[in-house]
Amino acid sequence: MKILVVDDDLHIQKLYKEELEEEGYEVVIAGTGAKAMELFNQEDPDLVTLDILMPDVDGIKLLRQMKEKKPRLPIIMSTAYDYRDDFAVWASEAYIVKSADLNELKSTIKRLLVKE
Repeated sequence: MKILVVDDDLHIQKLYKEELEEEGYEVVIAGTGAKAMELFNQEDPDLVTLDILMPDVDGIKLLRQMKEKKPRLPIIMSTAYDYRDDFAVWASEAYIVKSADLNELKSTIKRLLVKE
């Protein structure tokens, strides 16, 4: 299973890559929205974790672009801020507030990938 991690924070990229590879996933990283769409099209991921606040593009805009191309692809919105009241994030399958403890992220990924 391949996971595309979209986040501009280098620490988050490294943490997610290490932790998710330990779980047996193949992980590709994008630090910008433009790179995210490029990898999304090239790599054909099974799941995407998507940061909402990106330097070049809004994560919610990326979510819409990805869902237009692959409506059934599981996407987890990941952010340091609580956006649950923003209806736009409801198009994603899950929503996680970033923390150093990745248990919630890992269990959410497992749950979403089992459905496929």
